[in-house]
Amino acid sequence: MKKSIRAIVSLALAVAAFSHSAFAVVYPLPPANSRLIGENLEITIPADSKLPLEAFAAQYQMGLSNLLEANPGADVYLPKPGSKLIIPQQLILPDAPRQGVVINSAEMRLYYYPKGTNTVVVLPIGIGELGKDTPINWTTTVQRKKAGPTWTPTKKMHEEYRARGESLPAVFPAGPDNPMGLYALYIGNLYAIHGTNANFGIGLRVSHGCVRLRNDDIKWLFDNIPVGTRVQFIDQPMKASVEPDGSRYVEVHNPLSQTEEQFKSREPVPLTITPAVSKVVVDASVNSQAMDNALKARSGMPTKINGPAEEEATAAPVPVEEGNGAQPMESPMTPADQPPAPTETAPEGENAPVSDAAPVNSAQSVSASEANPS
Repeated sequence: MKKSIRAIVSLALAVAAFSHSAFAVVYPLPPANSRLIGENLEITIPADSKLPLEAFAAQYQMGLSNLLEANPGADVYLPKPGSKLIIPQQLILPDAPRQGVVINSAEMRLYYYPKGTNTVVVLPIGIGELGKDTPINWTTTVQRKKAGPTWTPTKKMHEEYRARGESLPAVFPAGPDNPMGLYALYIGNLYAIHGTNANFGIGLRVSHGCVRLRNDDIKWLFDNIPVGTRVQFIDQPMKASVEPDGSRYVEVHNPLSQTEEQFKSREPVPLTITPAVSKVVVDASVNSQAMDNALKARSGMPTKINGPAEEEATAAPVPVEEGNGAQPMESPMTPADQPPAPTETAPEGENAPVSDAAPVNSAQSVSASEANPS
């Protein structure tokens, strides 16, 4: 029975992977005593592909950082035709209430729990640069929504651009060229969850602190998230779970850099094991070698850390045939024609400082994705 359930879930995920709709990754919620969801997929890059990694990330609802963690060494500009690519769709739910929106900056993902559906929608995001950080450890609400937002750069932003020999208009009008995209959900005094005019920034730290989503994703959120919805910001590079059958899992992401020195260093950012994670990993059943491997790999995928040593730690991905009909419809991209990603994000007309109620982390970016494409 257990195998048949896995087969059904795997088939459903494989079918969803072929969808060009915005919602390939909607998960049924597990029981309250479980946090493990989904299955990893594996595709083969078509032999004639000239598409960048972002094209495949967009097709399978991933950010660049998610694919780079799961596929170390993958070429951002031209993944090798014929090579295998793991799509990390198996996740551990964050250690947070299953309510409203939960934004985990460390893994560059937004979780939305639609009320009364027993599901969770998981979407990739772009977040703030070093010194212009997306909030963490902050709970707020969606205060208003706007279709066709305009963007008014702050005085400081104008100064930054002038220092680079560039200029900004006083106001960016609504439309596809607006760095805030076509829809915005406003939270707090200065922050917003909004679209973008530069999809290459999803899964990177490129904004002035707001949360970016691809255009189809923000449109769906705009249409479905009510004003007043709870929004919680967290920073959990390491998640852990004890499942009902006694299996213990960890999911390790690269932590956000916290200083300029860490940003420039080739050394990985140190990991901190929180008390919540410690409760899971400090157990006699845990295989220390499996735990060490997970900490070293930082694959962003759940890894089983107890049970027989010969048992595969990371679940085998479900093969998905990447046919012509499933190919992403993006144009080829090379380093020379990579589009700029304008740094943005003061919500329209709101140039006030960040509220004291919104503590901000002085972090930078995951090591695999610290390049700002702007």
